[in-house]
Amino acid sequence: MPNQVLIIHGWSDTSNSFHNLAAFLNSRGFQATELWLGDYISMDDDVRVADVGKRMAQVIDEMIATKQIASTFDVIVHSTGGLVAREWLTSRYKGQADKCPMKRLIMLAPANYGSKLAALGQSMLGRVIKGYKNWFHTGKSMLNDLELGSPYQLELVQRDMLIAPGDTNTDRYYGDDRVWPFVIVGTHPYTSLLRQIVNENGADGTVRVCAANLNSQGVTIDFREDDPEKALNVWDSRLDGFSIPLAVLPTRTHGSIIDPDRSDPDNQEDIAETPEQKSQLGGLILEALNCNDFLTYKNLQVTWNQITENTANLHTVPNIDKPEIYHQFMQANFMVNDDYGQQVNDYFLEFFSNTSKKNDNANVYLHNSVIQDVKVNSQNAAIRNIYFDRTDLVEGYYPIVPGKADPILYLSISATSPGDNIKYFKKENIGAVLQIPIHCEGDLTKRWLKRNSTHFVKIILPRIPNDNVFKISNYDSVK
Repeated sequence: MPNQVLIIHGWSDTSNSFHNLAAFLNSRGFQATELWLGDYISMDDDVRVADVGKRMAQVIDEMIATKQIASTFDVIVHSTGGLVAREWLTSRYKGQADKCPMKRLIMLAPANYGSKLAALGQSMLGRVIKGYKNWFHTGKSMLNDLELGSPYQLELVQRDMLIAPGDTNTDRYYGDDRVWPFVIVGTHPYTSLLRQIVNENGADGTVRVCAANLNSQGVTIDFREDDPEKALNVWDSRLDGFSIPLAVLPTRTHGSIIDPDRSDPDNQEDIAETPEQKSQLGGLILEALNCNDFLTYKNLQVTWNQITENTANLHTVPNIDKPEIYHQFMQANFMVNDDYGQQVNDYFLEFFSNTSKKNDNANVYLHNSVIQDVKVNSQNAAIRNIYFDRTDLVEGYYPIVPGKADPILYLSISATSPGDNIKYFKKENIGAVLQIPIHCEGDLTKRWLKRNSTHFVKIILPRIPNDNVFKISNYDSVK
């Protein structure tokens, strides 16, 4: 008999949006009495994701104690609901994931690593569209957590996914005797006229594929080092030798990803799809809910990855409409501090194809086509979110990089000195001498920029005092 299922909505939504999903599951063996719809406040400015997670823990503990809900159940989340579930898991069951009643966590277009729309939601347009029924509140605190590169996402990912250097906490939340997450996300933009203003390639109209994918990477780059090998320190993963299944669907948007049968007229978006594509979402949800052992779970990562690659390959189909929406992307959150831990706000990241930084056609293409978007985080100006078109990197940039060797994408940095007495580099106008290879076409071991993934990059800059900051003079010479 299937587990009970709890469904949790996203920002600005309610459980009313999930009646069609509940009906779909009910018709396939999940009885109505076994389905629960969670509701939480997301549009009041004082409520954070952590507040919802804390209250969720209280409610579920009470329901388990009174036997209203089973001691083991599955959870389906949408959008911001992914952050809520991760917050609840890592806070309520800190270091005790094996005791969590949630077994399977099916994430539908989760905003695990933010959404570009979070900043729009706090703008006047967001207040007019979303806040006019709520005294012009839009959920400012929650939108701060959802913003691309937010400090909250960095803190949360270091709880459940990554172990940064120096972190002695090795708690694990996902694995055989713990929680099994699954991620399903679309890569089709919205088709209605008003919604089209928020579309971007590699996203479902609201959440980027690489922001939905729970699998993530972390690295520290220390520009105090002279050797690139010593300067780059890759973070450990909290996953024990496996990856979380990710399926990217070509015909689903952020709205229709919660409606397998497209029963809601709002989700009938006039998107052409084959019968196989139409049934794919429902099949994957049921496949996840019916996964009964960890070996099967790990195998799903392989089969779902093939679905994701099949979606990406659609951009090569002759005469296909808008092939760029099927490109694969990746994003990186760069966080820059000095070696005292103080944030550095005024800096410029440099990407180039050659160690001489010589300008060539490849570099022009890189900045015009590969780097798609740069966002400075509103809460911490030391954080930049950069969005890369991985398909254009591999298929457009690398073929035109000069030279016969396997092409490499390099990273360096320039930063404005904090004052006349302190600088970060010996020659401020040049910036860092050190050049870090961040994506190597011919070496998979050095390719830590991963497709469909979010990367957390901590950069450390050296503070170099000028000679006048401290001097020693001979007493006789100054008399």
